[in-house]
Amino acid sequence: MIRSLFIINKDREILIEKHWKSITPKSVLDSIYEGQSKLANPMKIPPVIESSNNIILINVQKNGVFFVAACAGEAPPLLIVEFLNQVIFIFEDYFGPLSESVILENIVYAFEILDEMLDNGFPLATESNILKELIKPPKFLRSITEAVTGRPAGGVVSTLPVGQLTNTRWRRAGVRYANNEAFFDVVERINAIIDRSGNVLLAEAEGSIDCVVHLSGMPDLTLSFNNSRPLEDVGLHPCVRYLRWEKQRILSFVPPDGKFRLFTYLIHNLSSISLPIALRHNIIIKGANSRIELSVSPKSTAGKPLEKVVVNVIMPPEVSSVNVTTSLGKSTFDATTKTLVWDVGLLETRSYPSLKGTITLQSGCTQASAAPLVTVQFEFPKTLVSGLRVARLDLHAENYKPYKGVKYLTTSGKFEVRV
Repeated sequence: MIRSLFIINKDREILIEKHWKSITPKSVLDSIYEGQSKLANPMKIPPVIESSNNIILINVQKNGVFFVAACAGEAPPLLIVEFLNQVIFIFEDYFGPLSESVILENIVYAFEILDEMLDNGFPLATESNILKELIKPPKFLRSITEAVTGRPAGGVVSTLPVGQLTNTRWRRAGVRYANNEAFFDVVERINAIIDRSGNVLLAEAEGSIDCVVHLSGMPDLTLSFNNSRPLEDVGLHPCVRYLRWEKQRILSFVPPDGKFRLFTYLIHNLSSISLPIALRHNIIIKGANSRIELSVSPKSTAGKPLEKVVVNVIMPPEVSSVNVTTSLGKSTFDATTKTLVWDVGLLETRSYPSLKGTITLQSGCTQASAAPLVTVQFEFPKTLVSGLRVARLDLHAENYKPYKGVKYLTTSGKFEVRV
């Protein structure tokens, strides 16, 4: 299925190349580079690109690092995209937040992980806890592992983990903890398009449940929601019993040990739900009278503040400079990318910070060729705008009482305001 895998940076340098069935020439990546050169934002290339010699390139991007799978013949793109995302998840679980420098510092481990995750080009071991039985984490993480588990951590082991041969291949055998705990992070990313008049053209939520589970033995968990009817296009971890979800809308599962993503979902229609932030704008780009005025305010937040609020304005190419003042936060303008960034930070309730200033066009220009593009970033802790809540979490098959916790977070995805 996957013939070769390339990991490249935003400067088109190959960090890692790994081949299975045969060696794929580096020249196939020219299709990626050509696609990037035609886009205003090189990071937003299509996930599937046809290259030479009947090679299909399937890619995902994280923090400026591209993971590119080269496939010969027919291959299911969604499966490969999901696999590449899992590679990123495993790398971050081993090494921390993903970056070019992190990959280069742990390049030997990266090759070993890819060796175990793919067998002759087909996904094999993709669960983090199973991989950690095969390949112990790097030295710094190994010392933590030894302190927690009380077991020595070596390098690559020569025997297959016992859990890999059972029906619960995602869970290693013989798990024991002094403190049993299960924590769940429920995150909703809001994608929205707001028109010039403030009307919502599109609003949807991409949700996920990420877990950190440290439970002894072979626990059997059930997790139920207060209202699961709006959830669509769900994605289930292999540990979840599919029929139980289909019939009762309950997540029943024997969890992997450690960190994993249990569940993803999509809520298509949020138009009836008030979004947590409002942006008022007045941007005029016309000759010497060009100016910009922005104001942000929390909306329907039940008295809770918004955090990490950032407004990005991508100006048209005719703009040479922007001179603004803000009542809260700080602003910067990058003349190369034509991007104005207003970092508001914490946005309290009943707060209406503003940004005002002038826009200077290049010599000889009297108007812009395109409208500015405004995007908003924010975080809304302890709340989901969809109203989804975890109703209860029950433990079966073991007789201890674990510590349990659920955190909620709403954050911005692709949140665009048209001006």
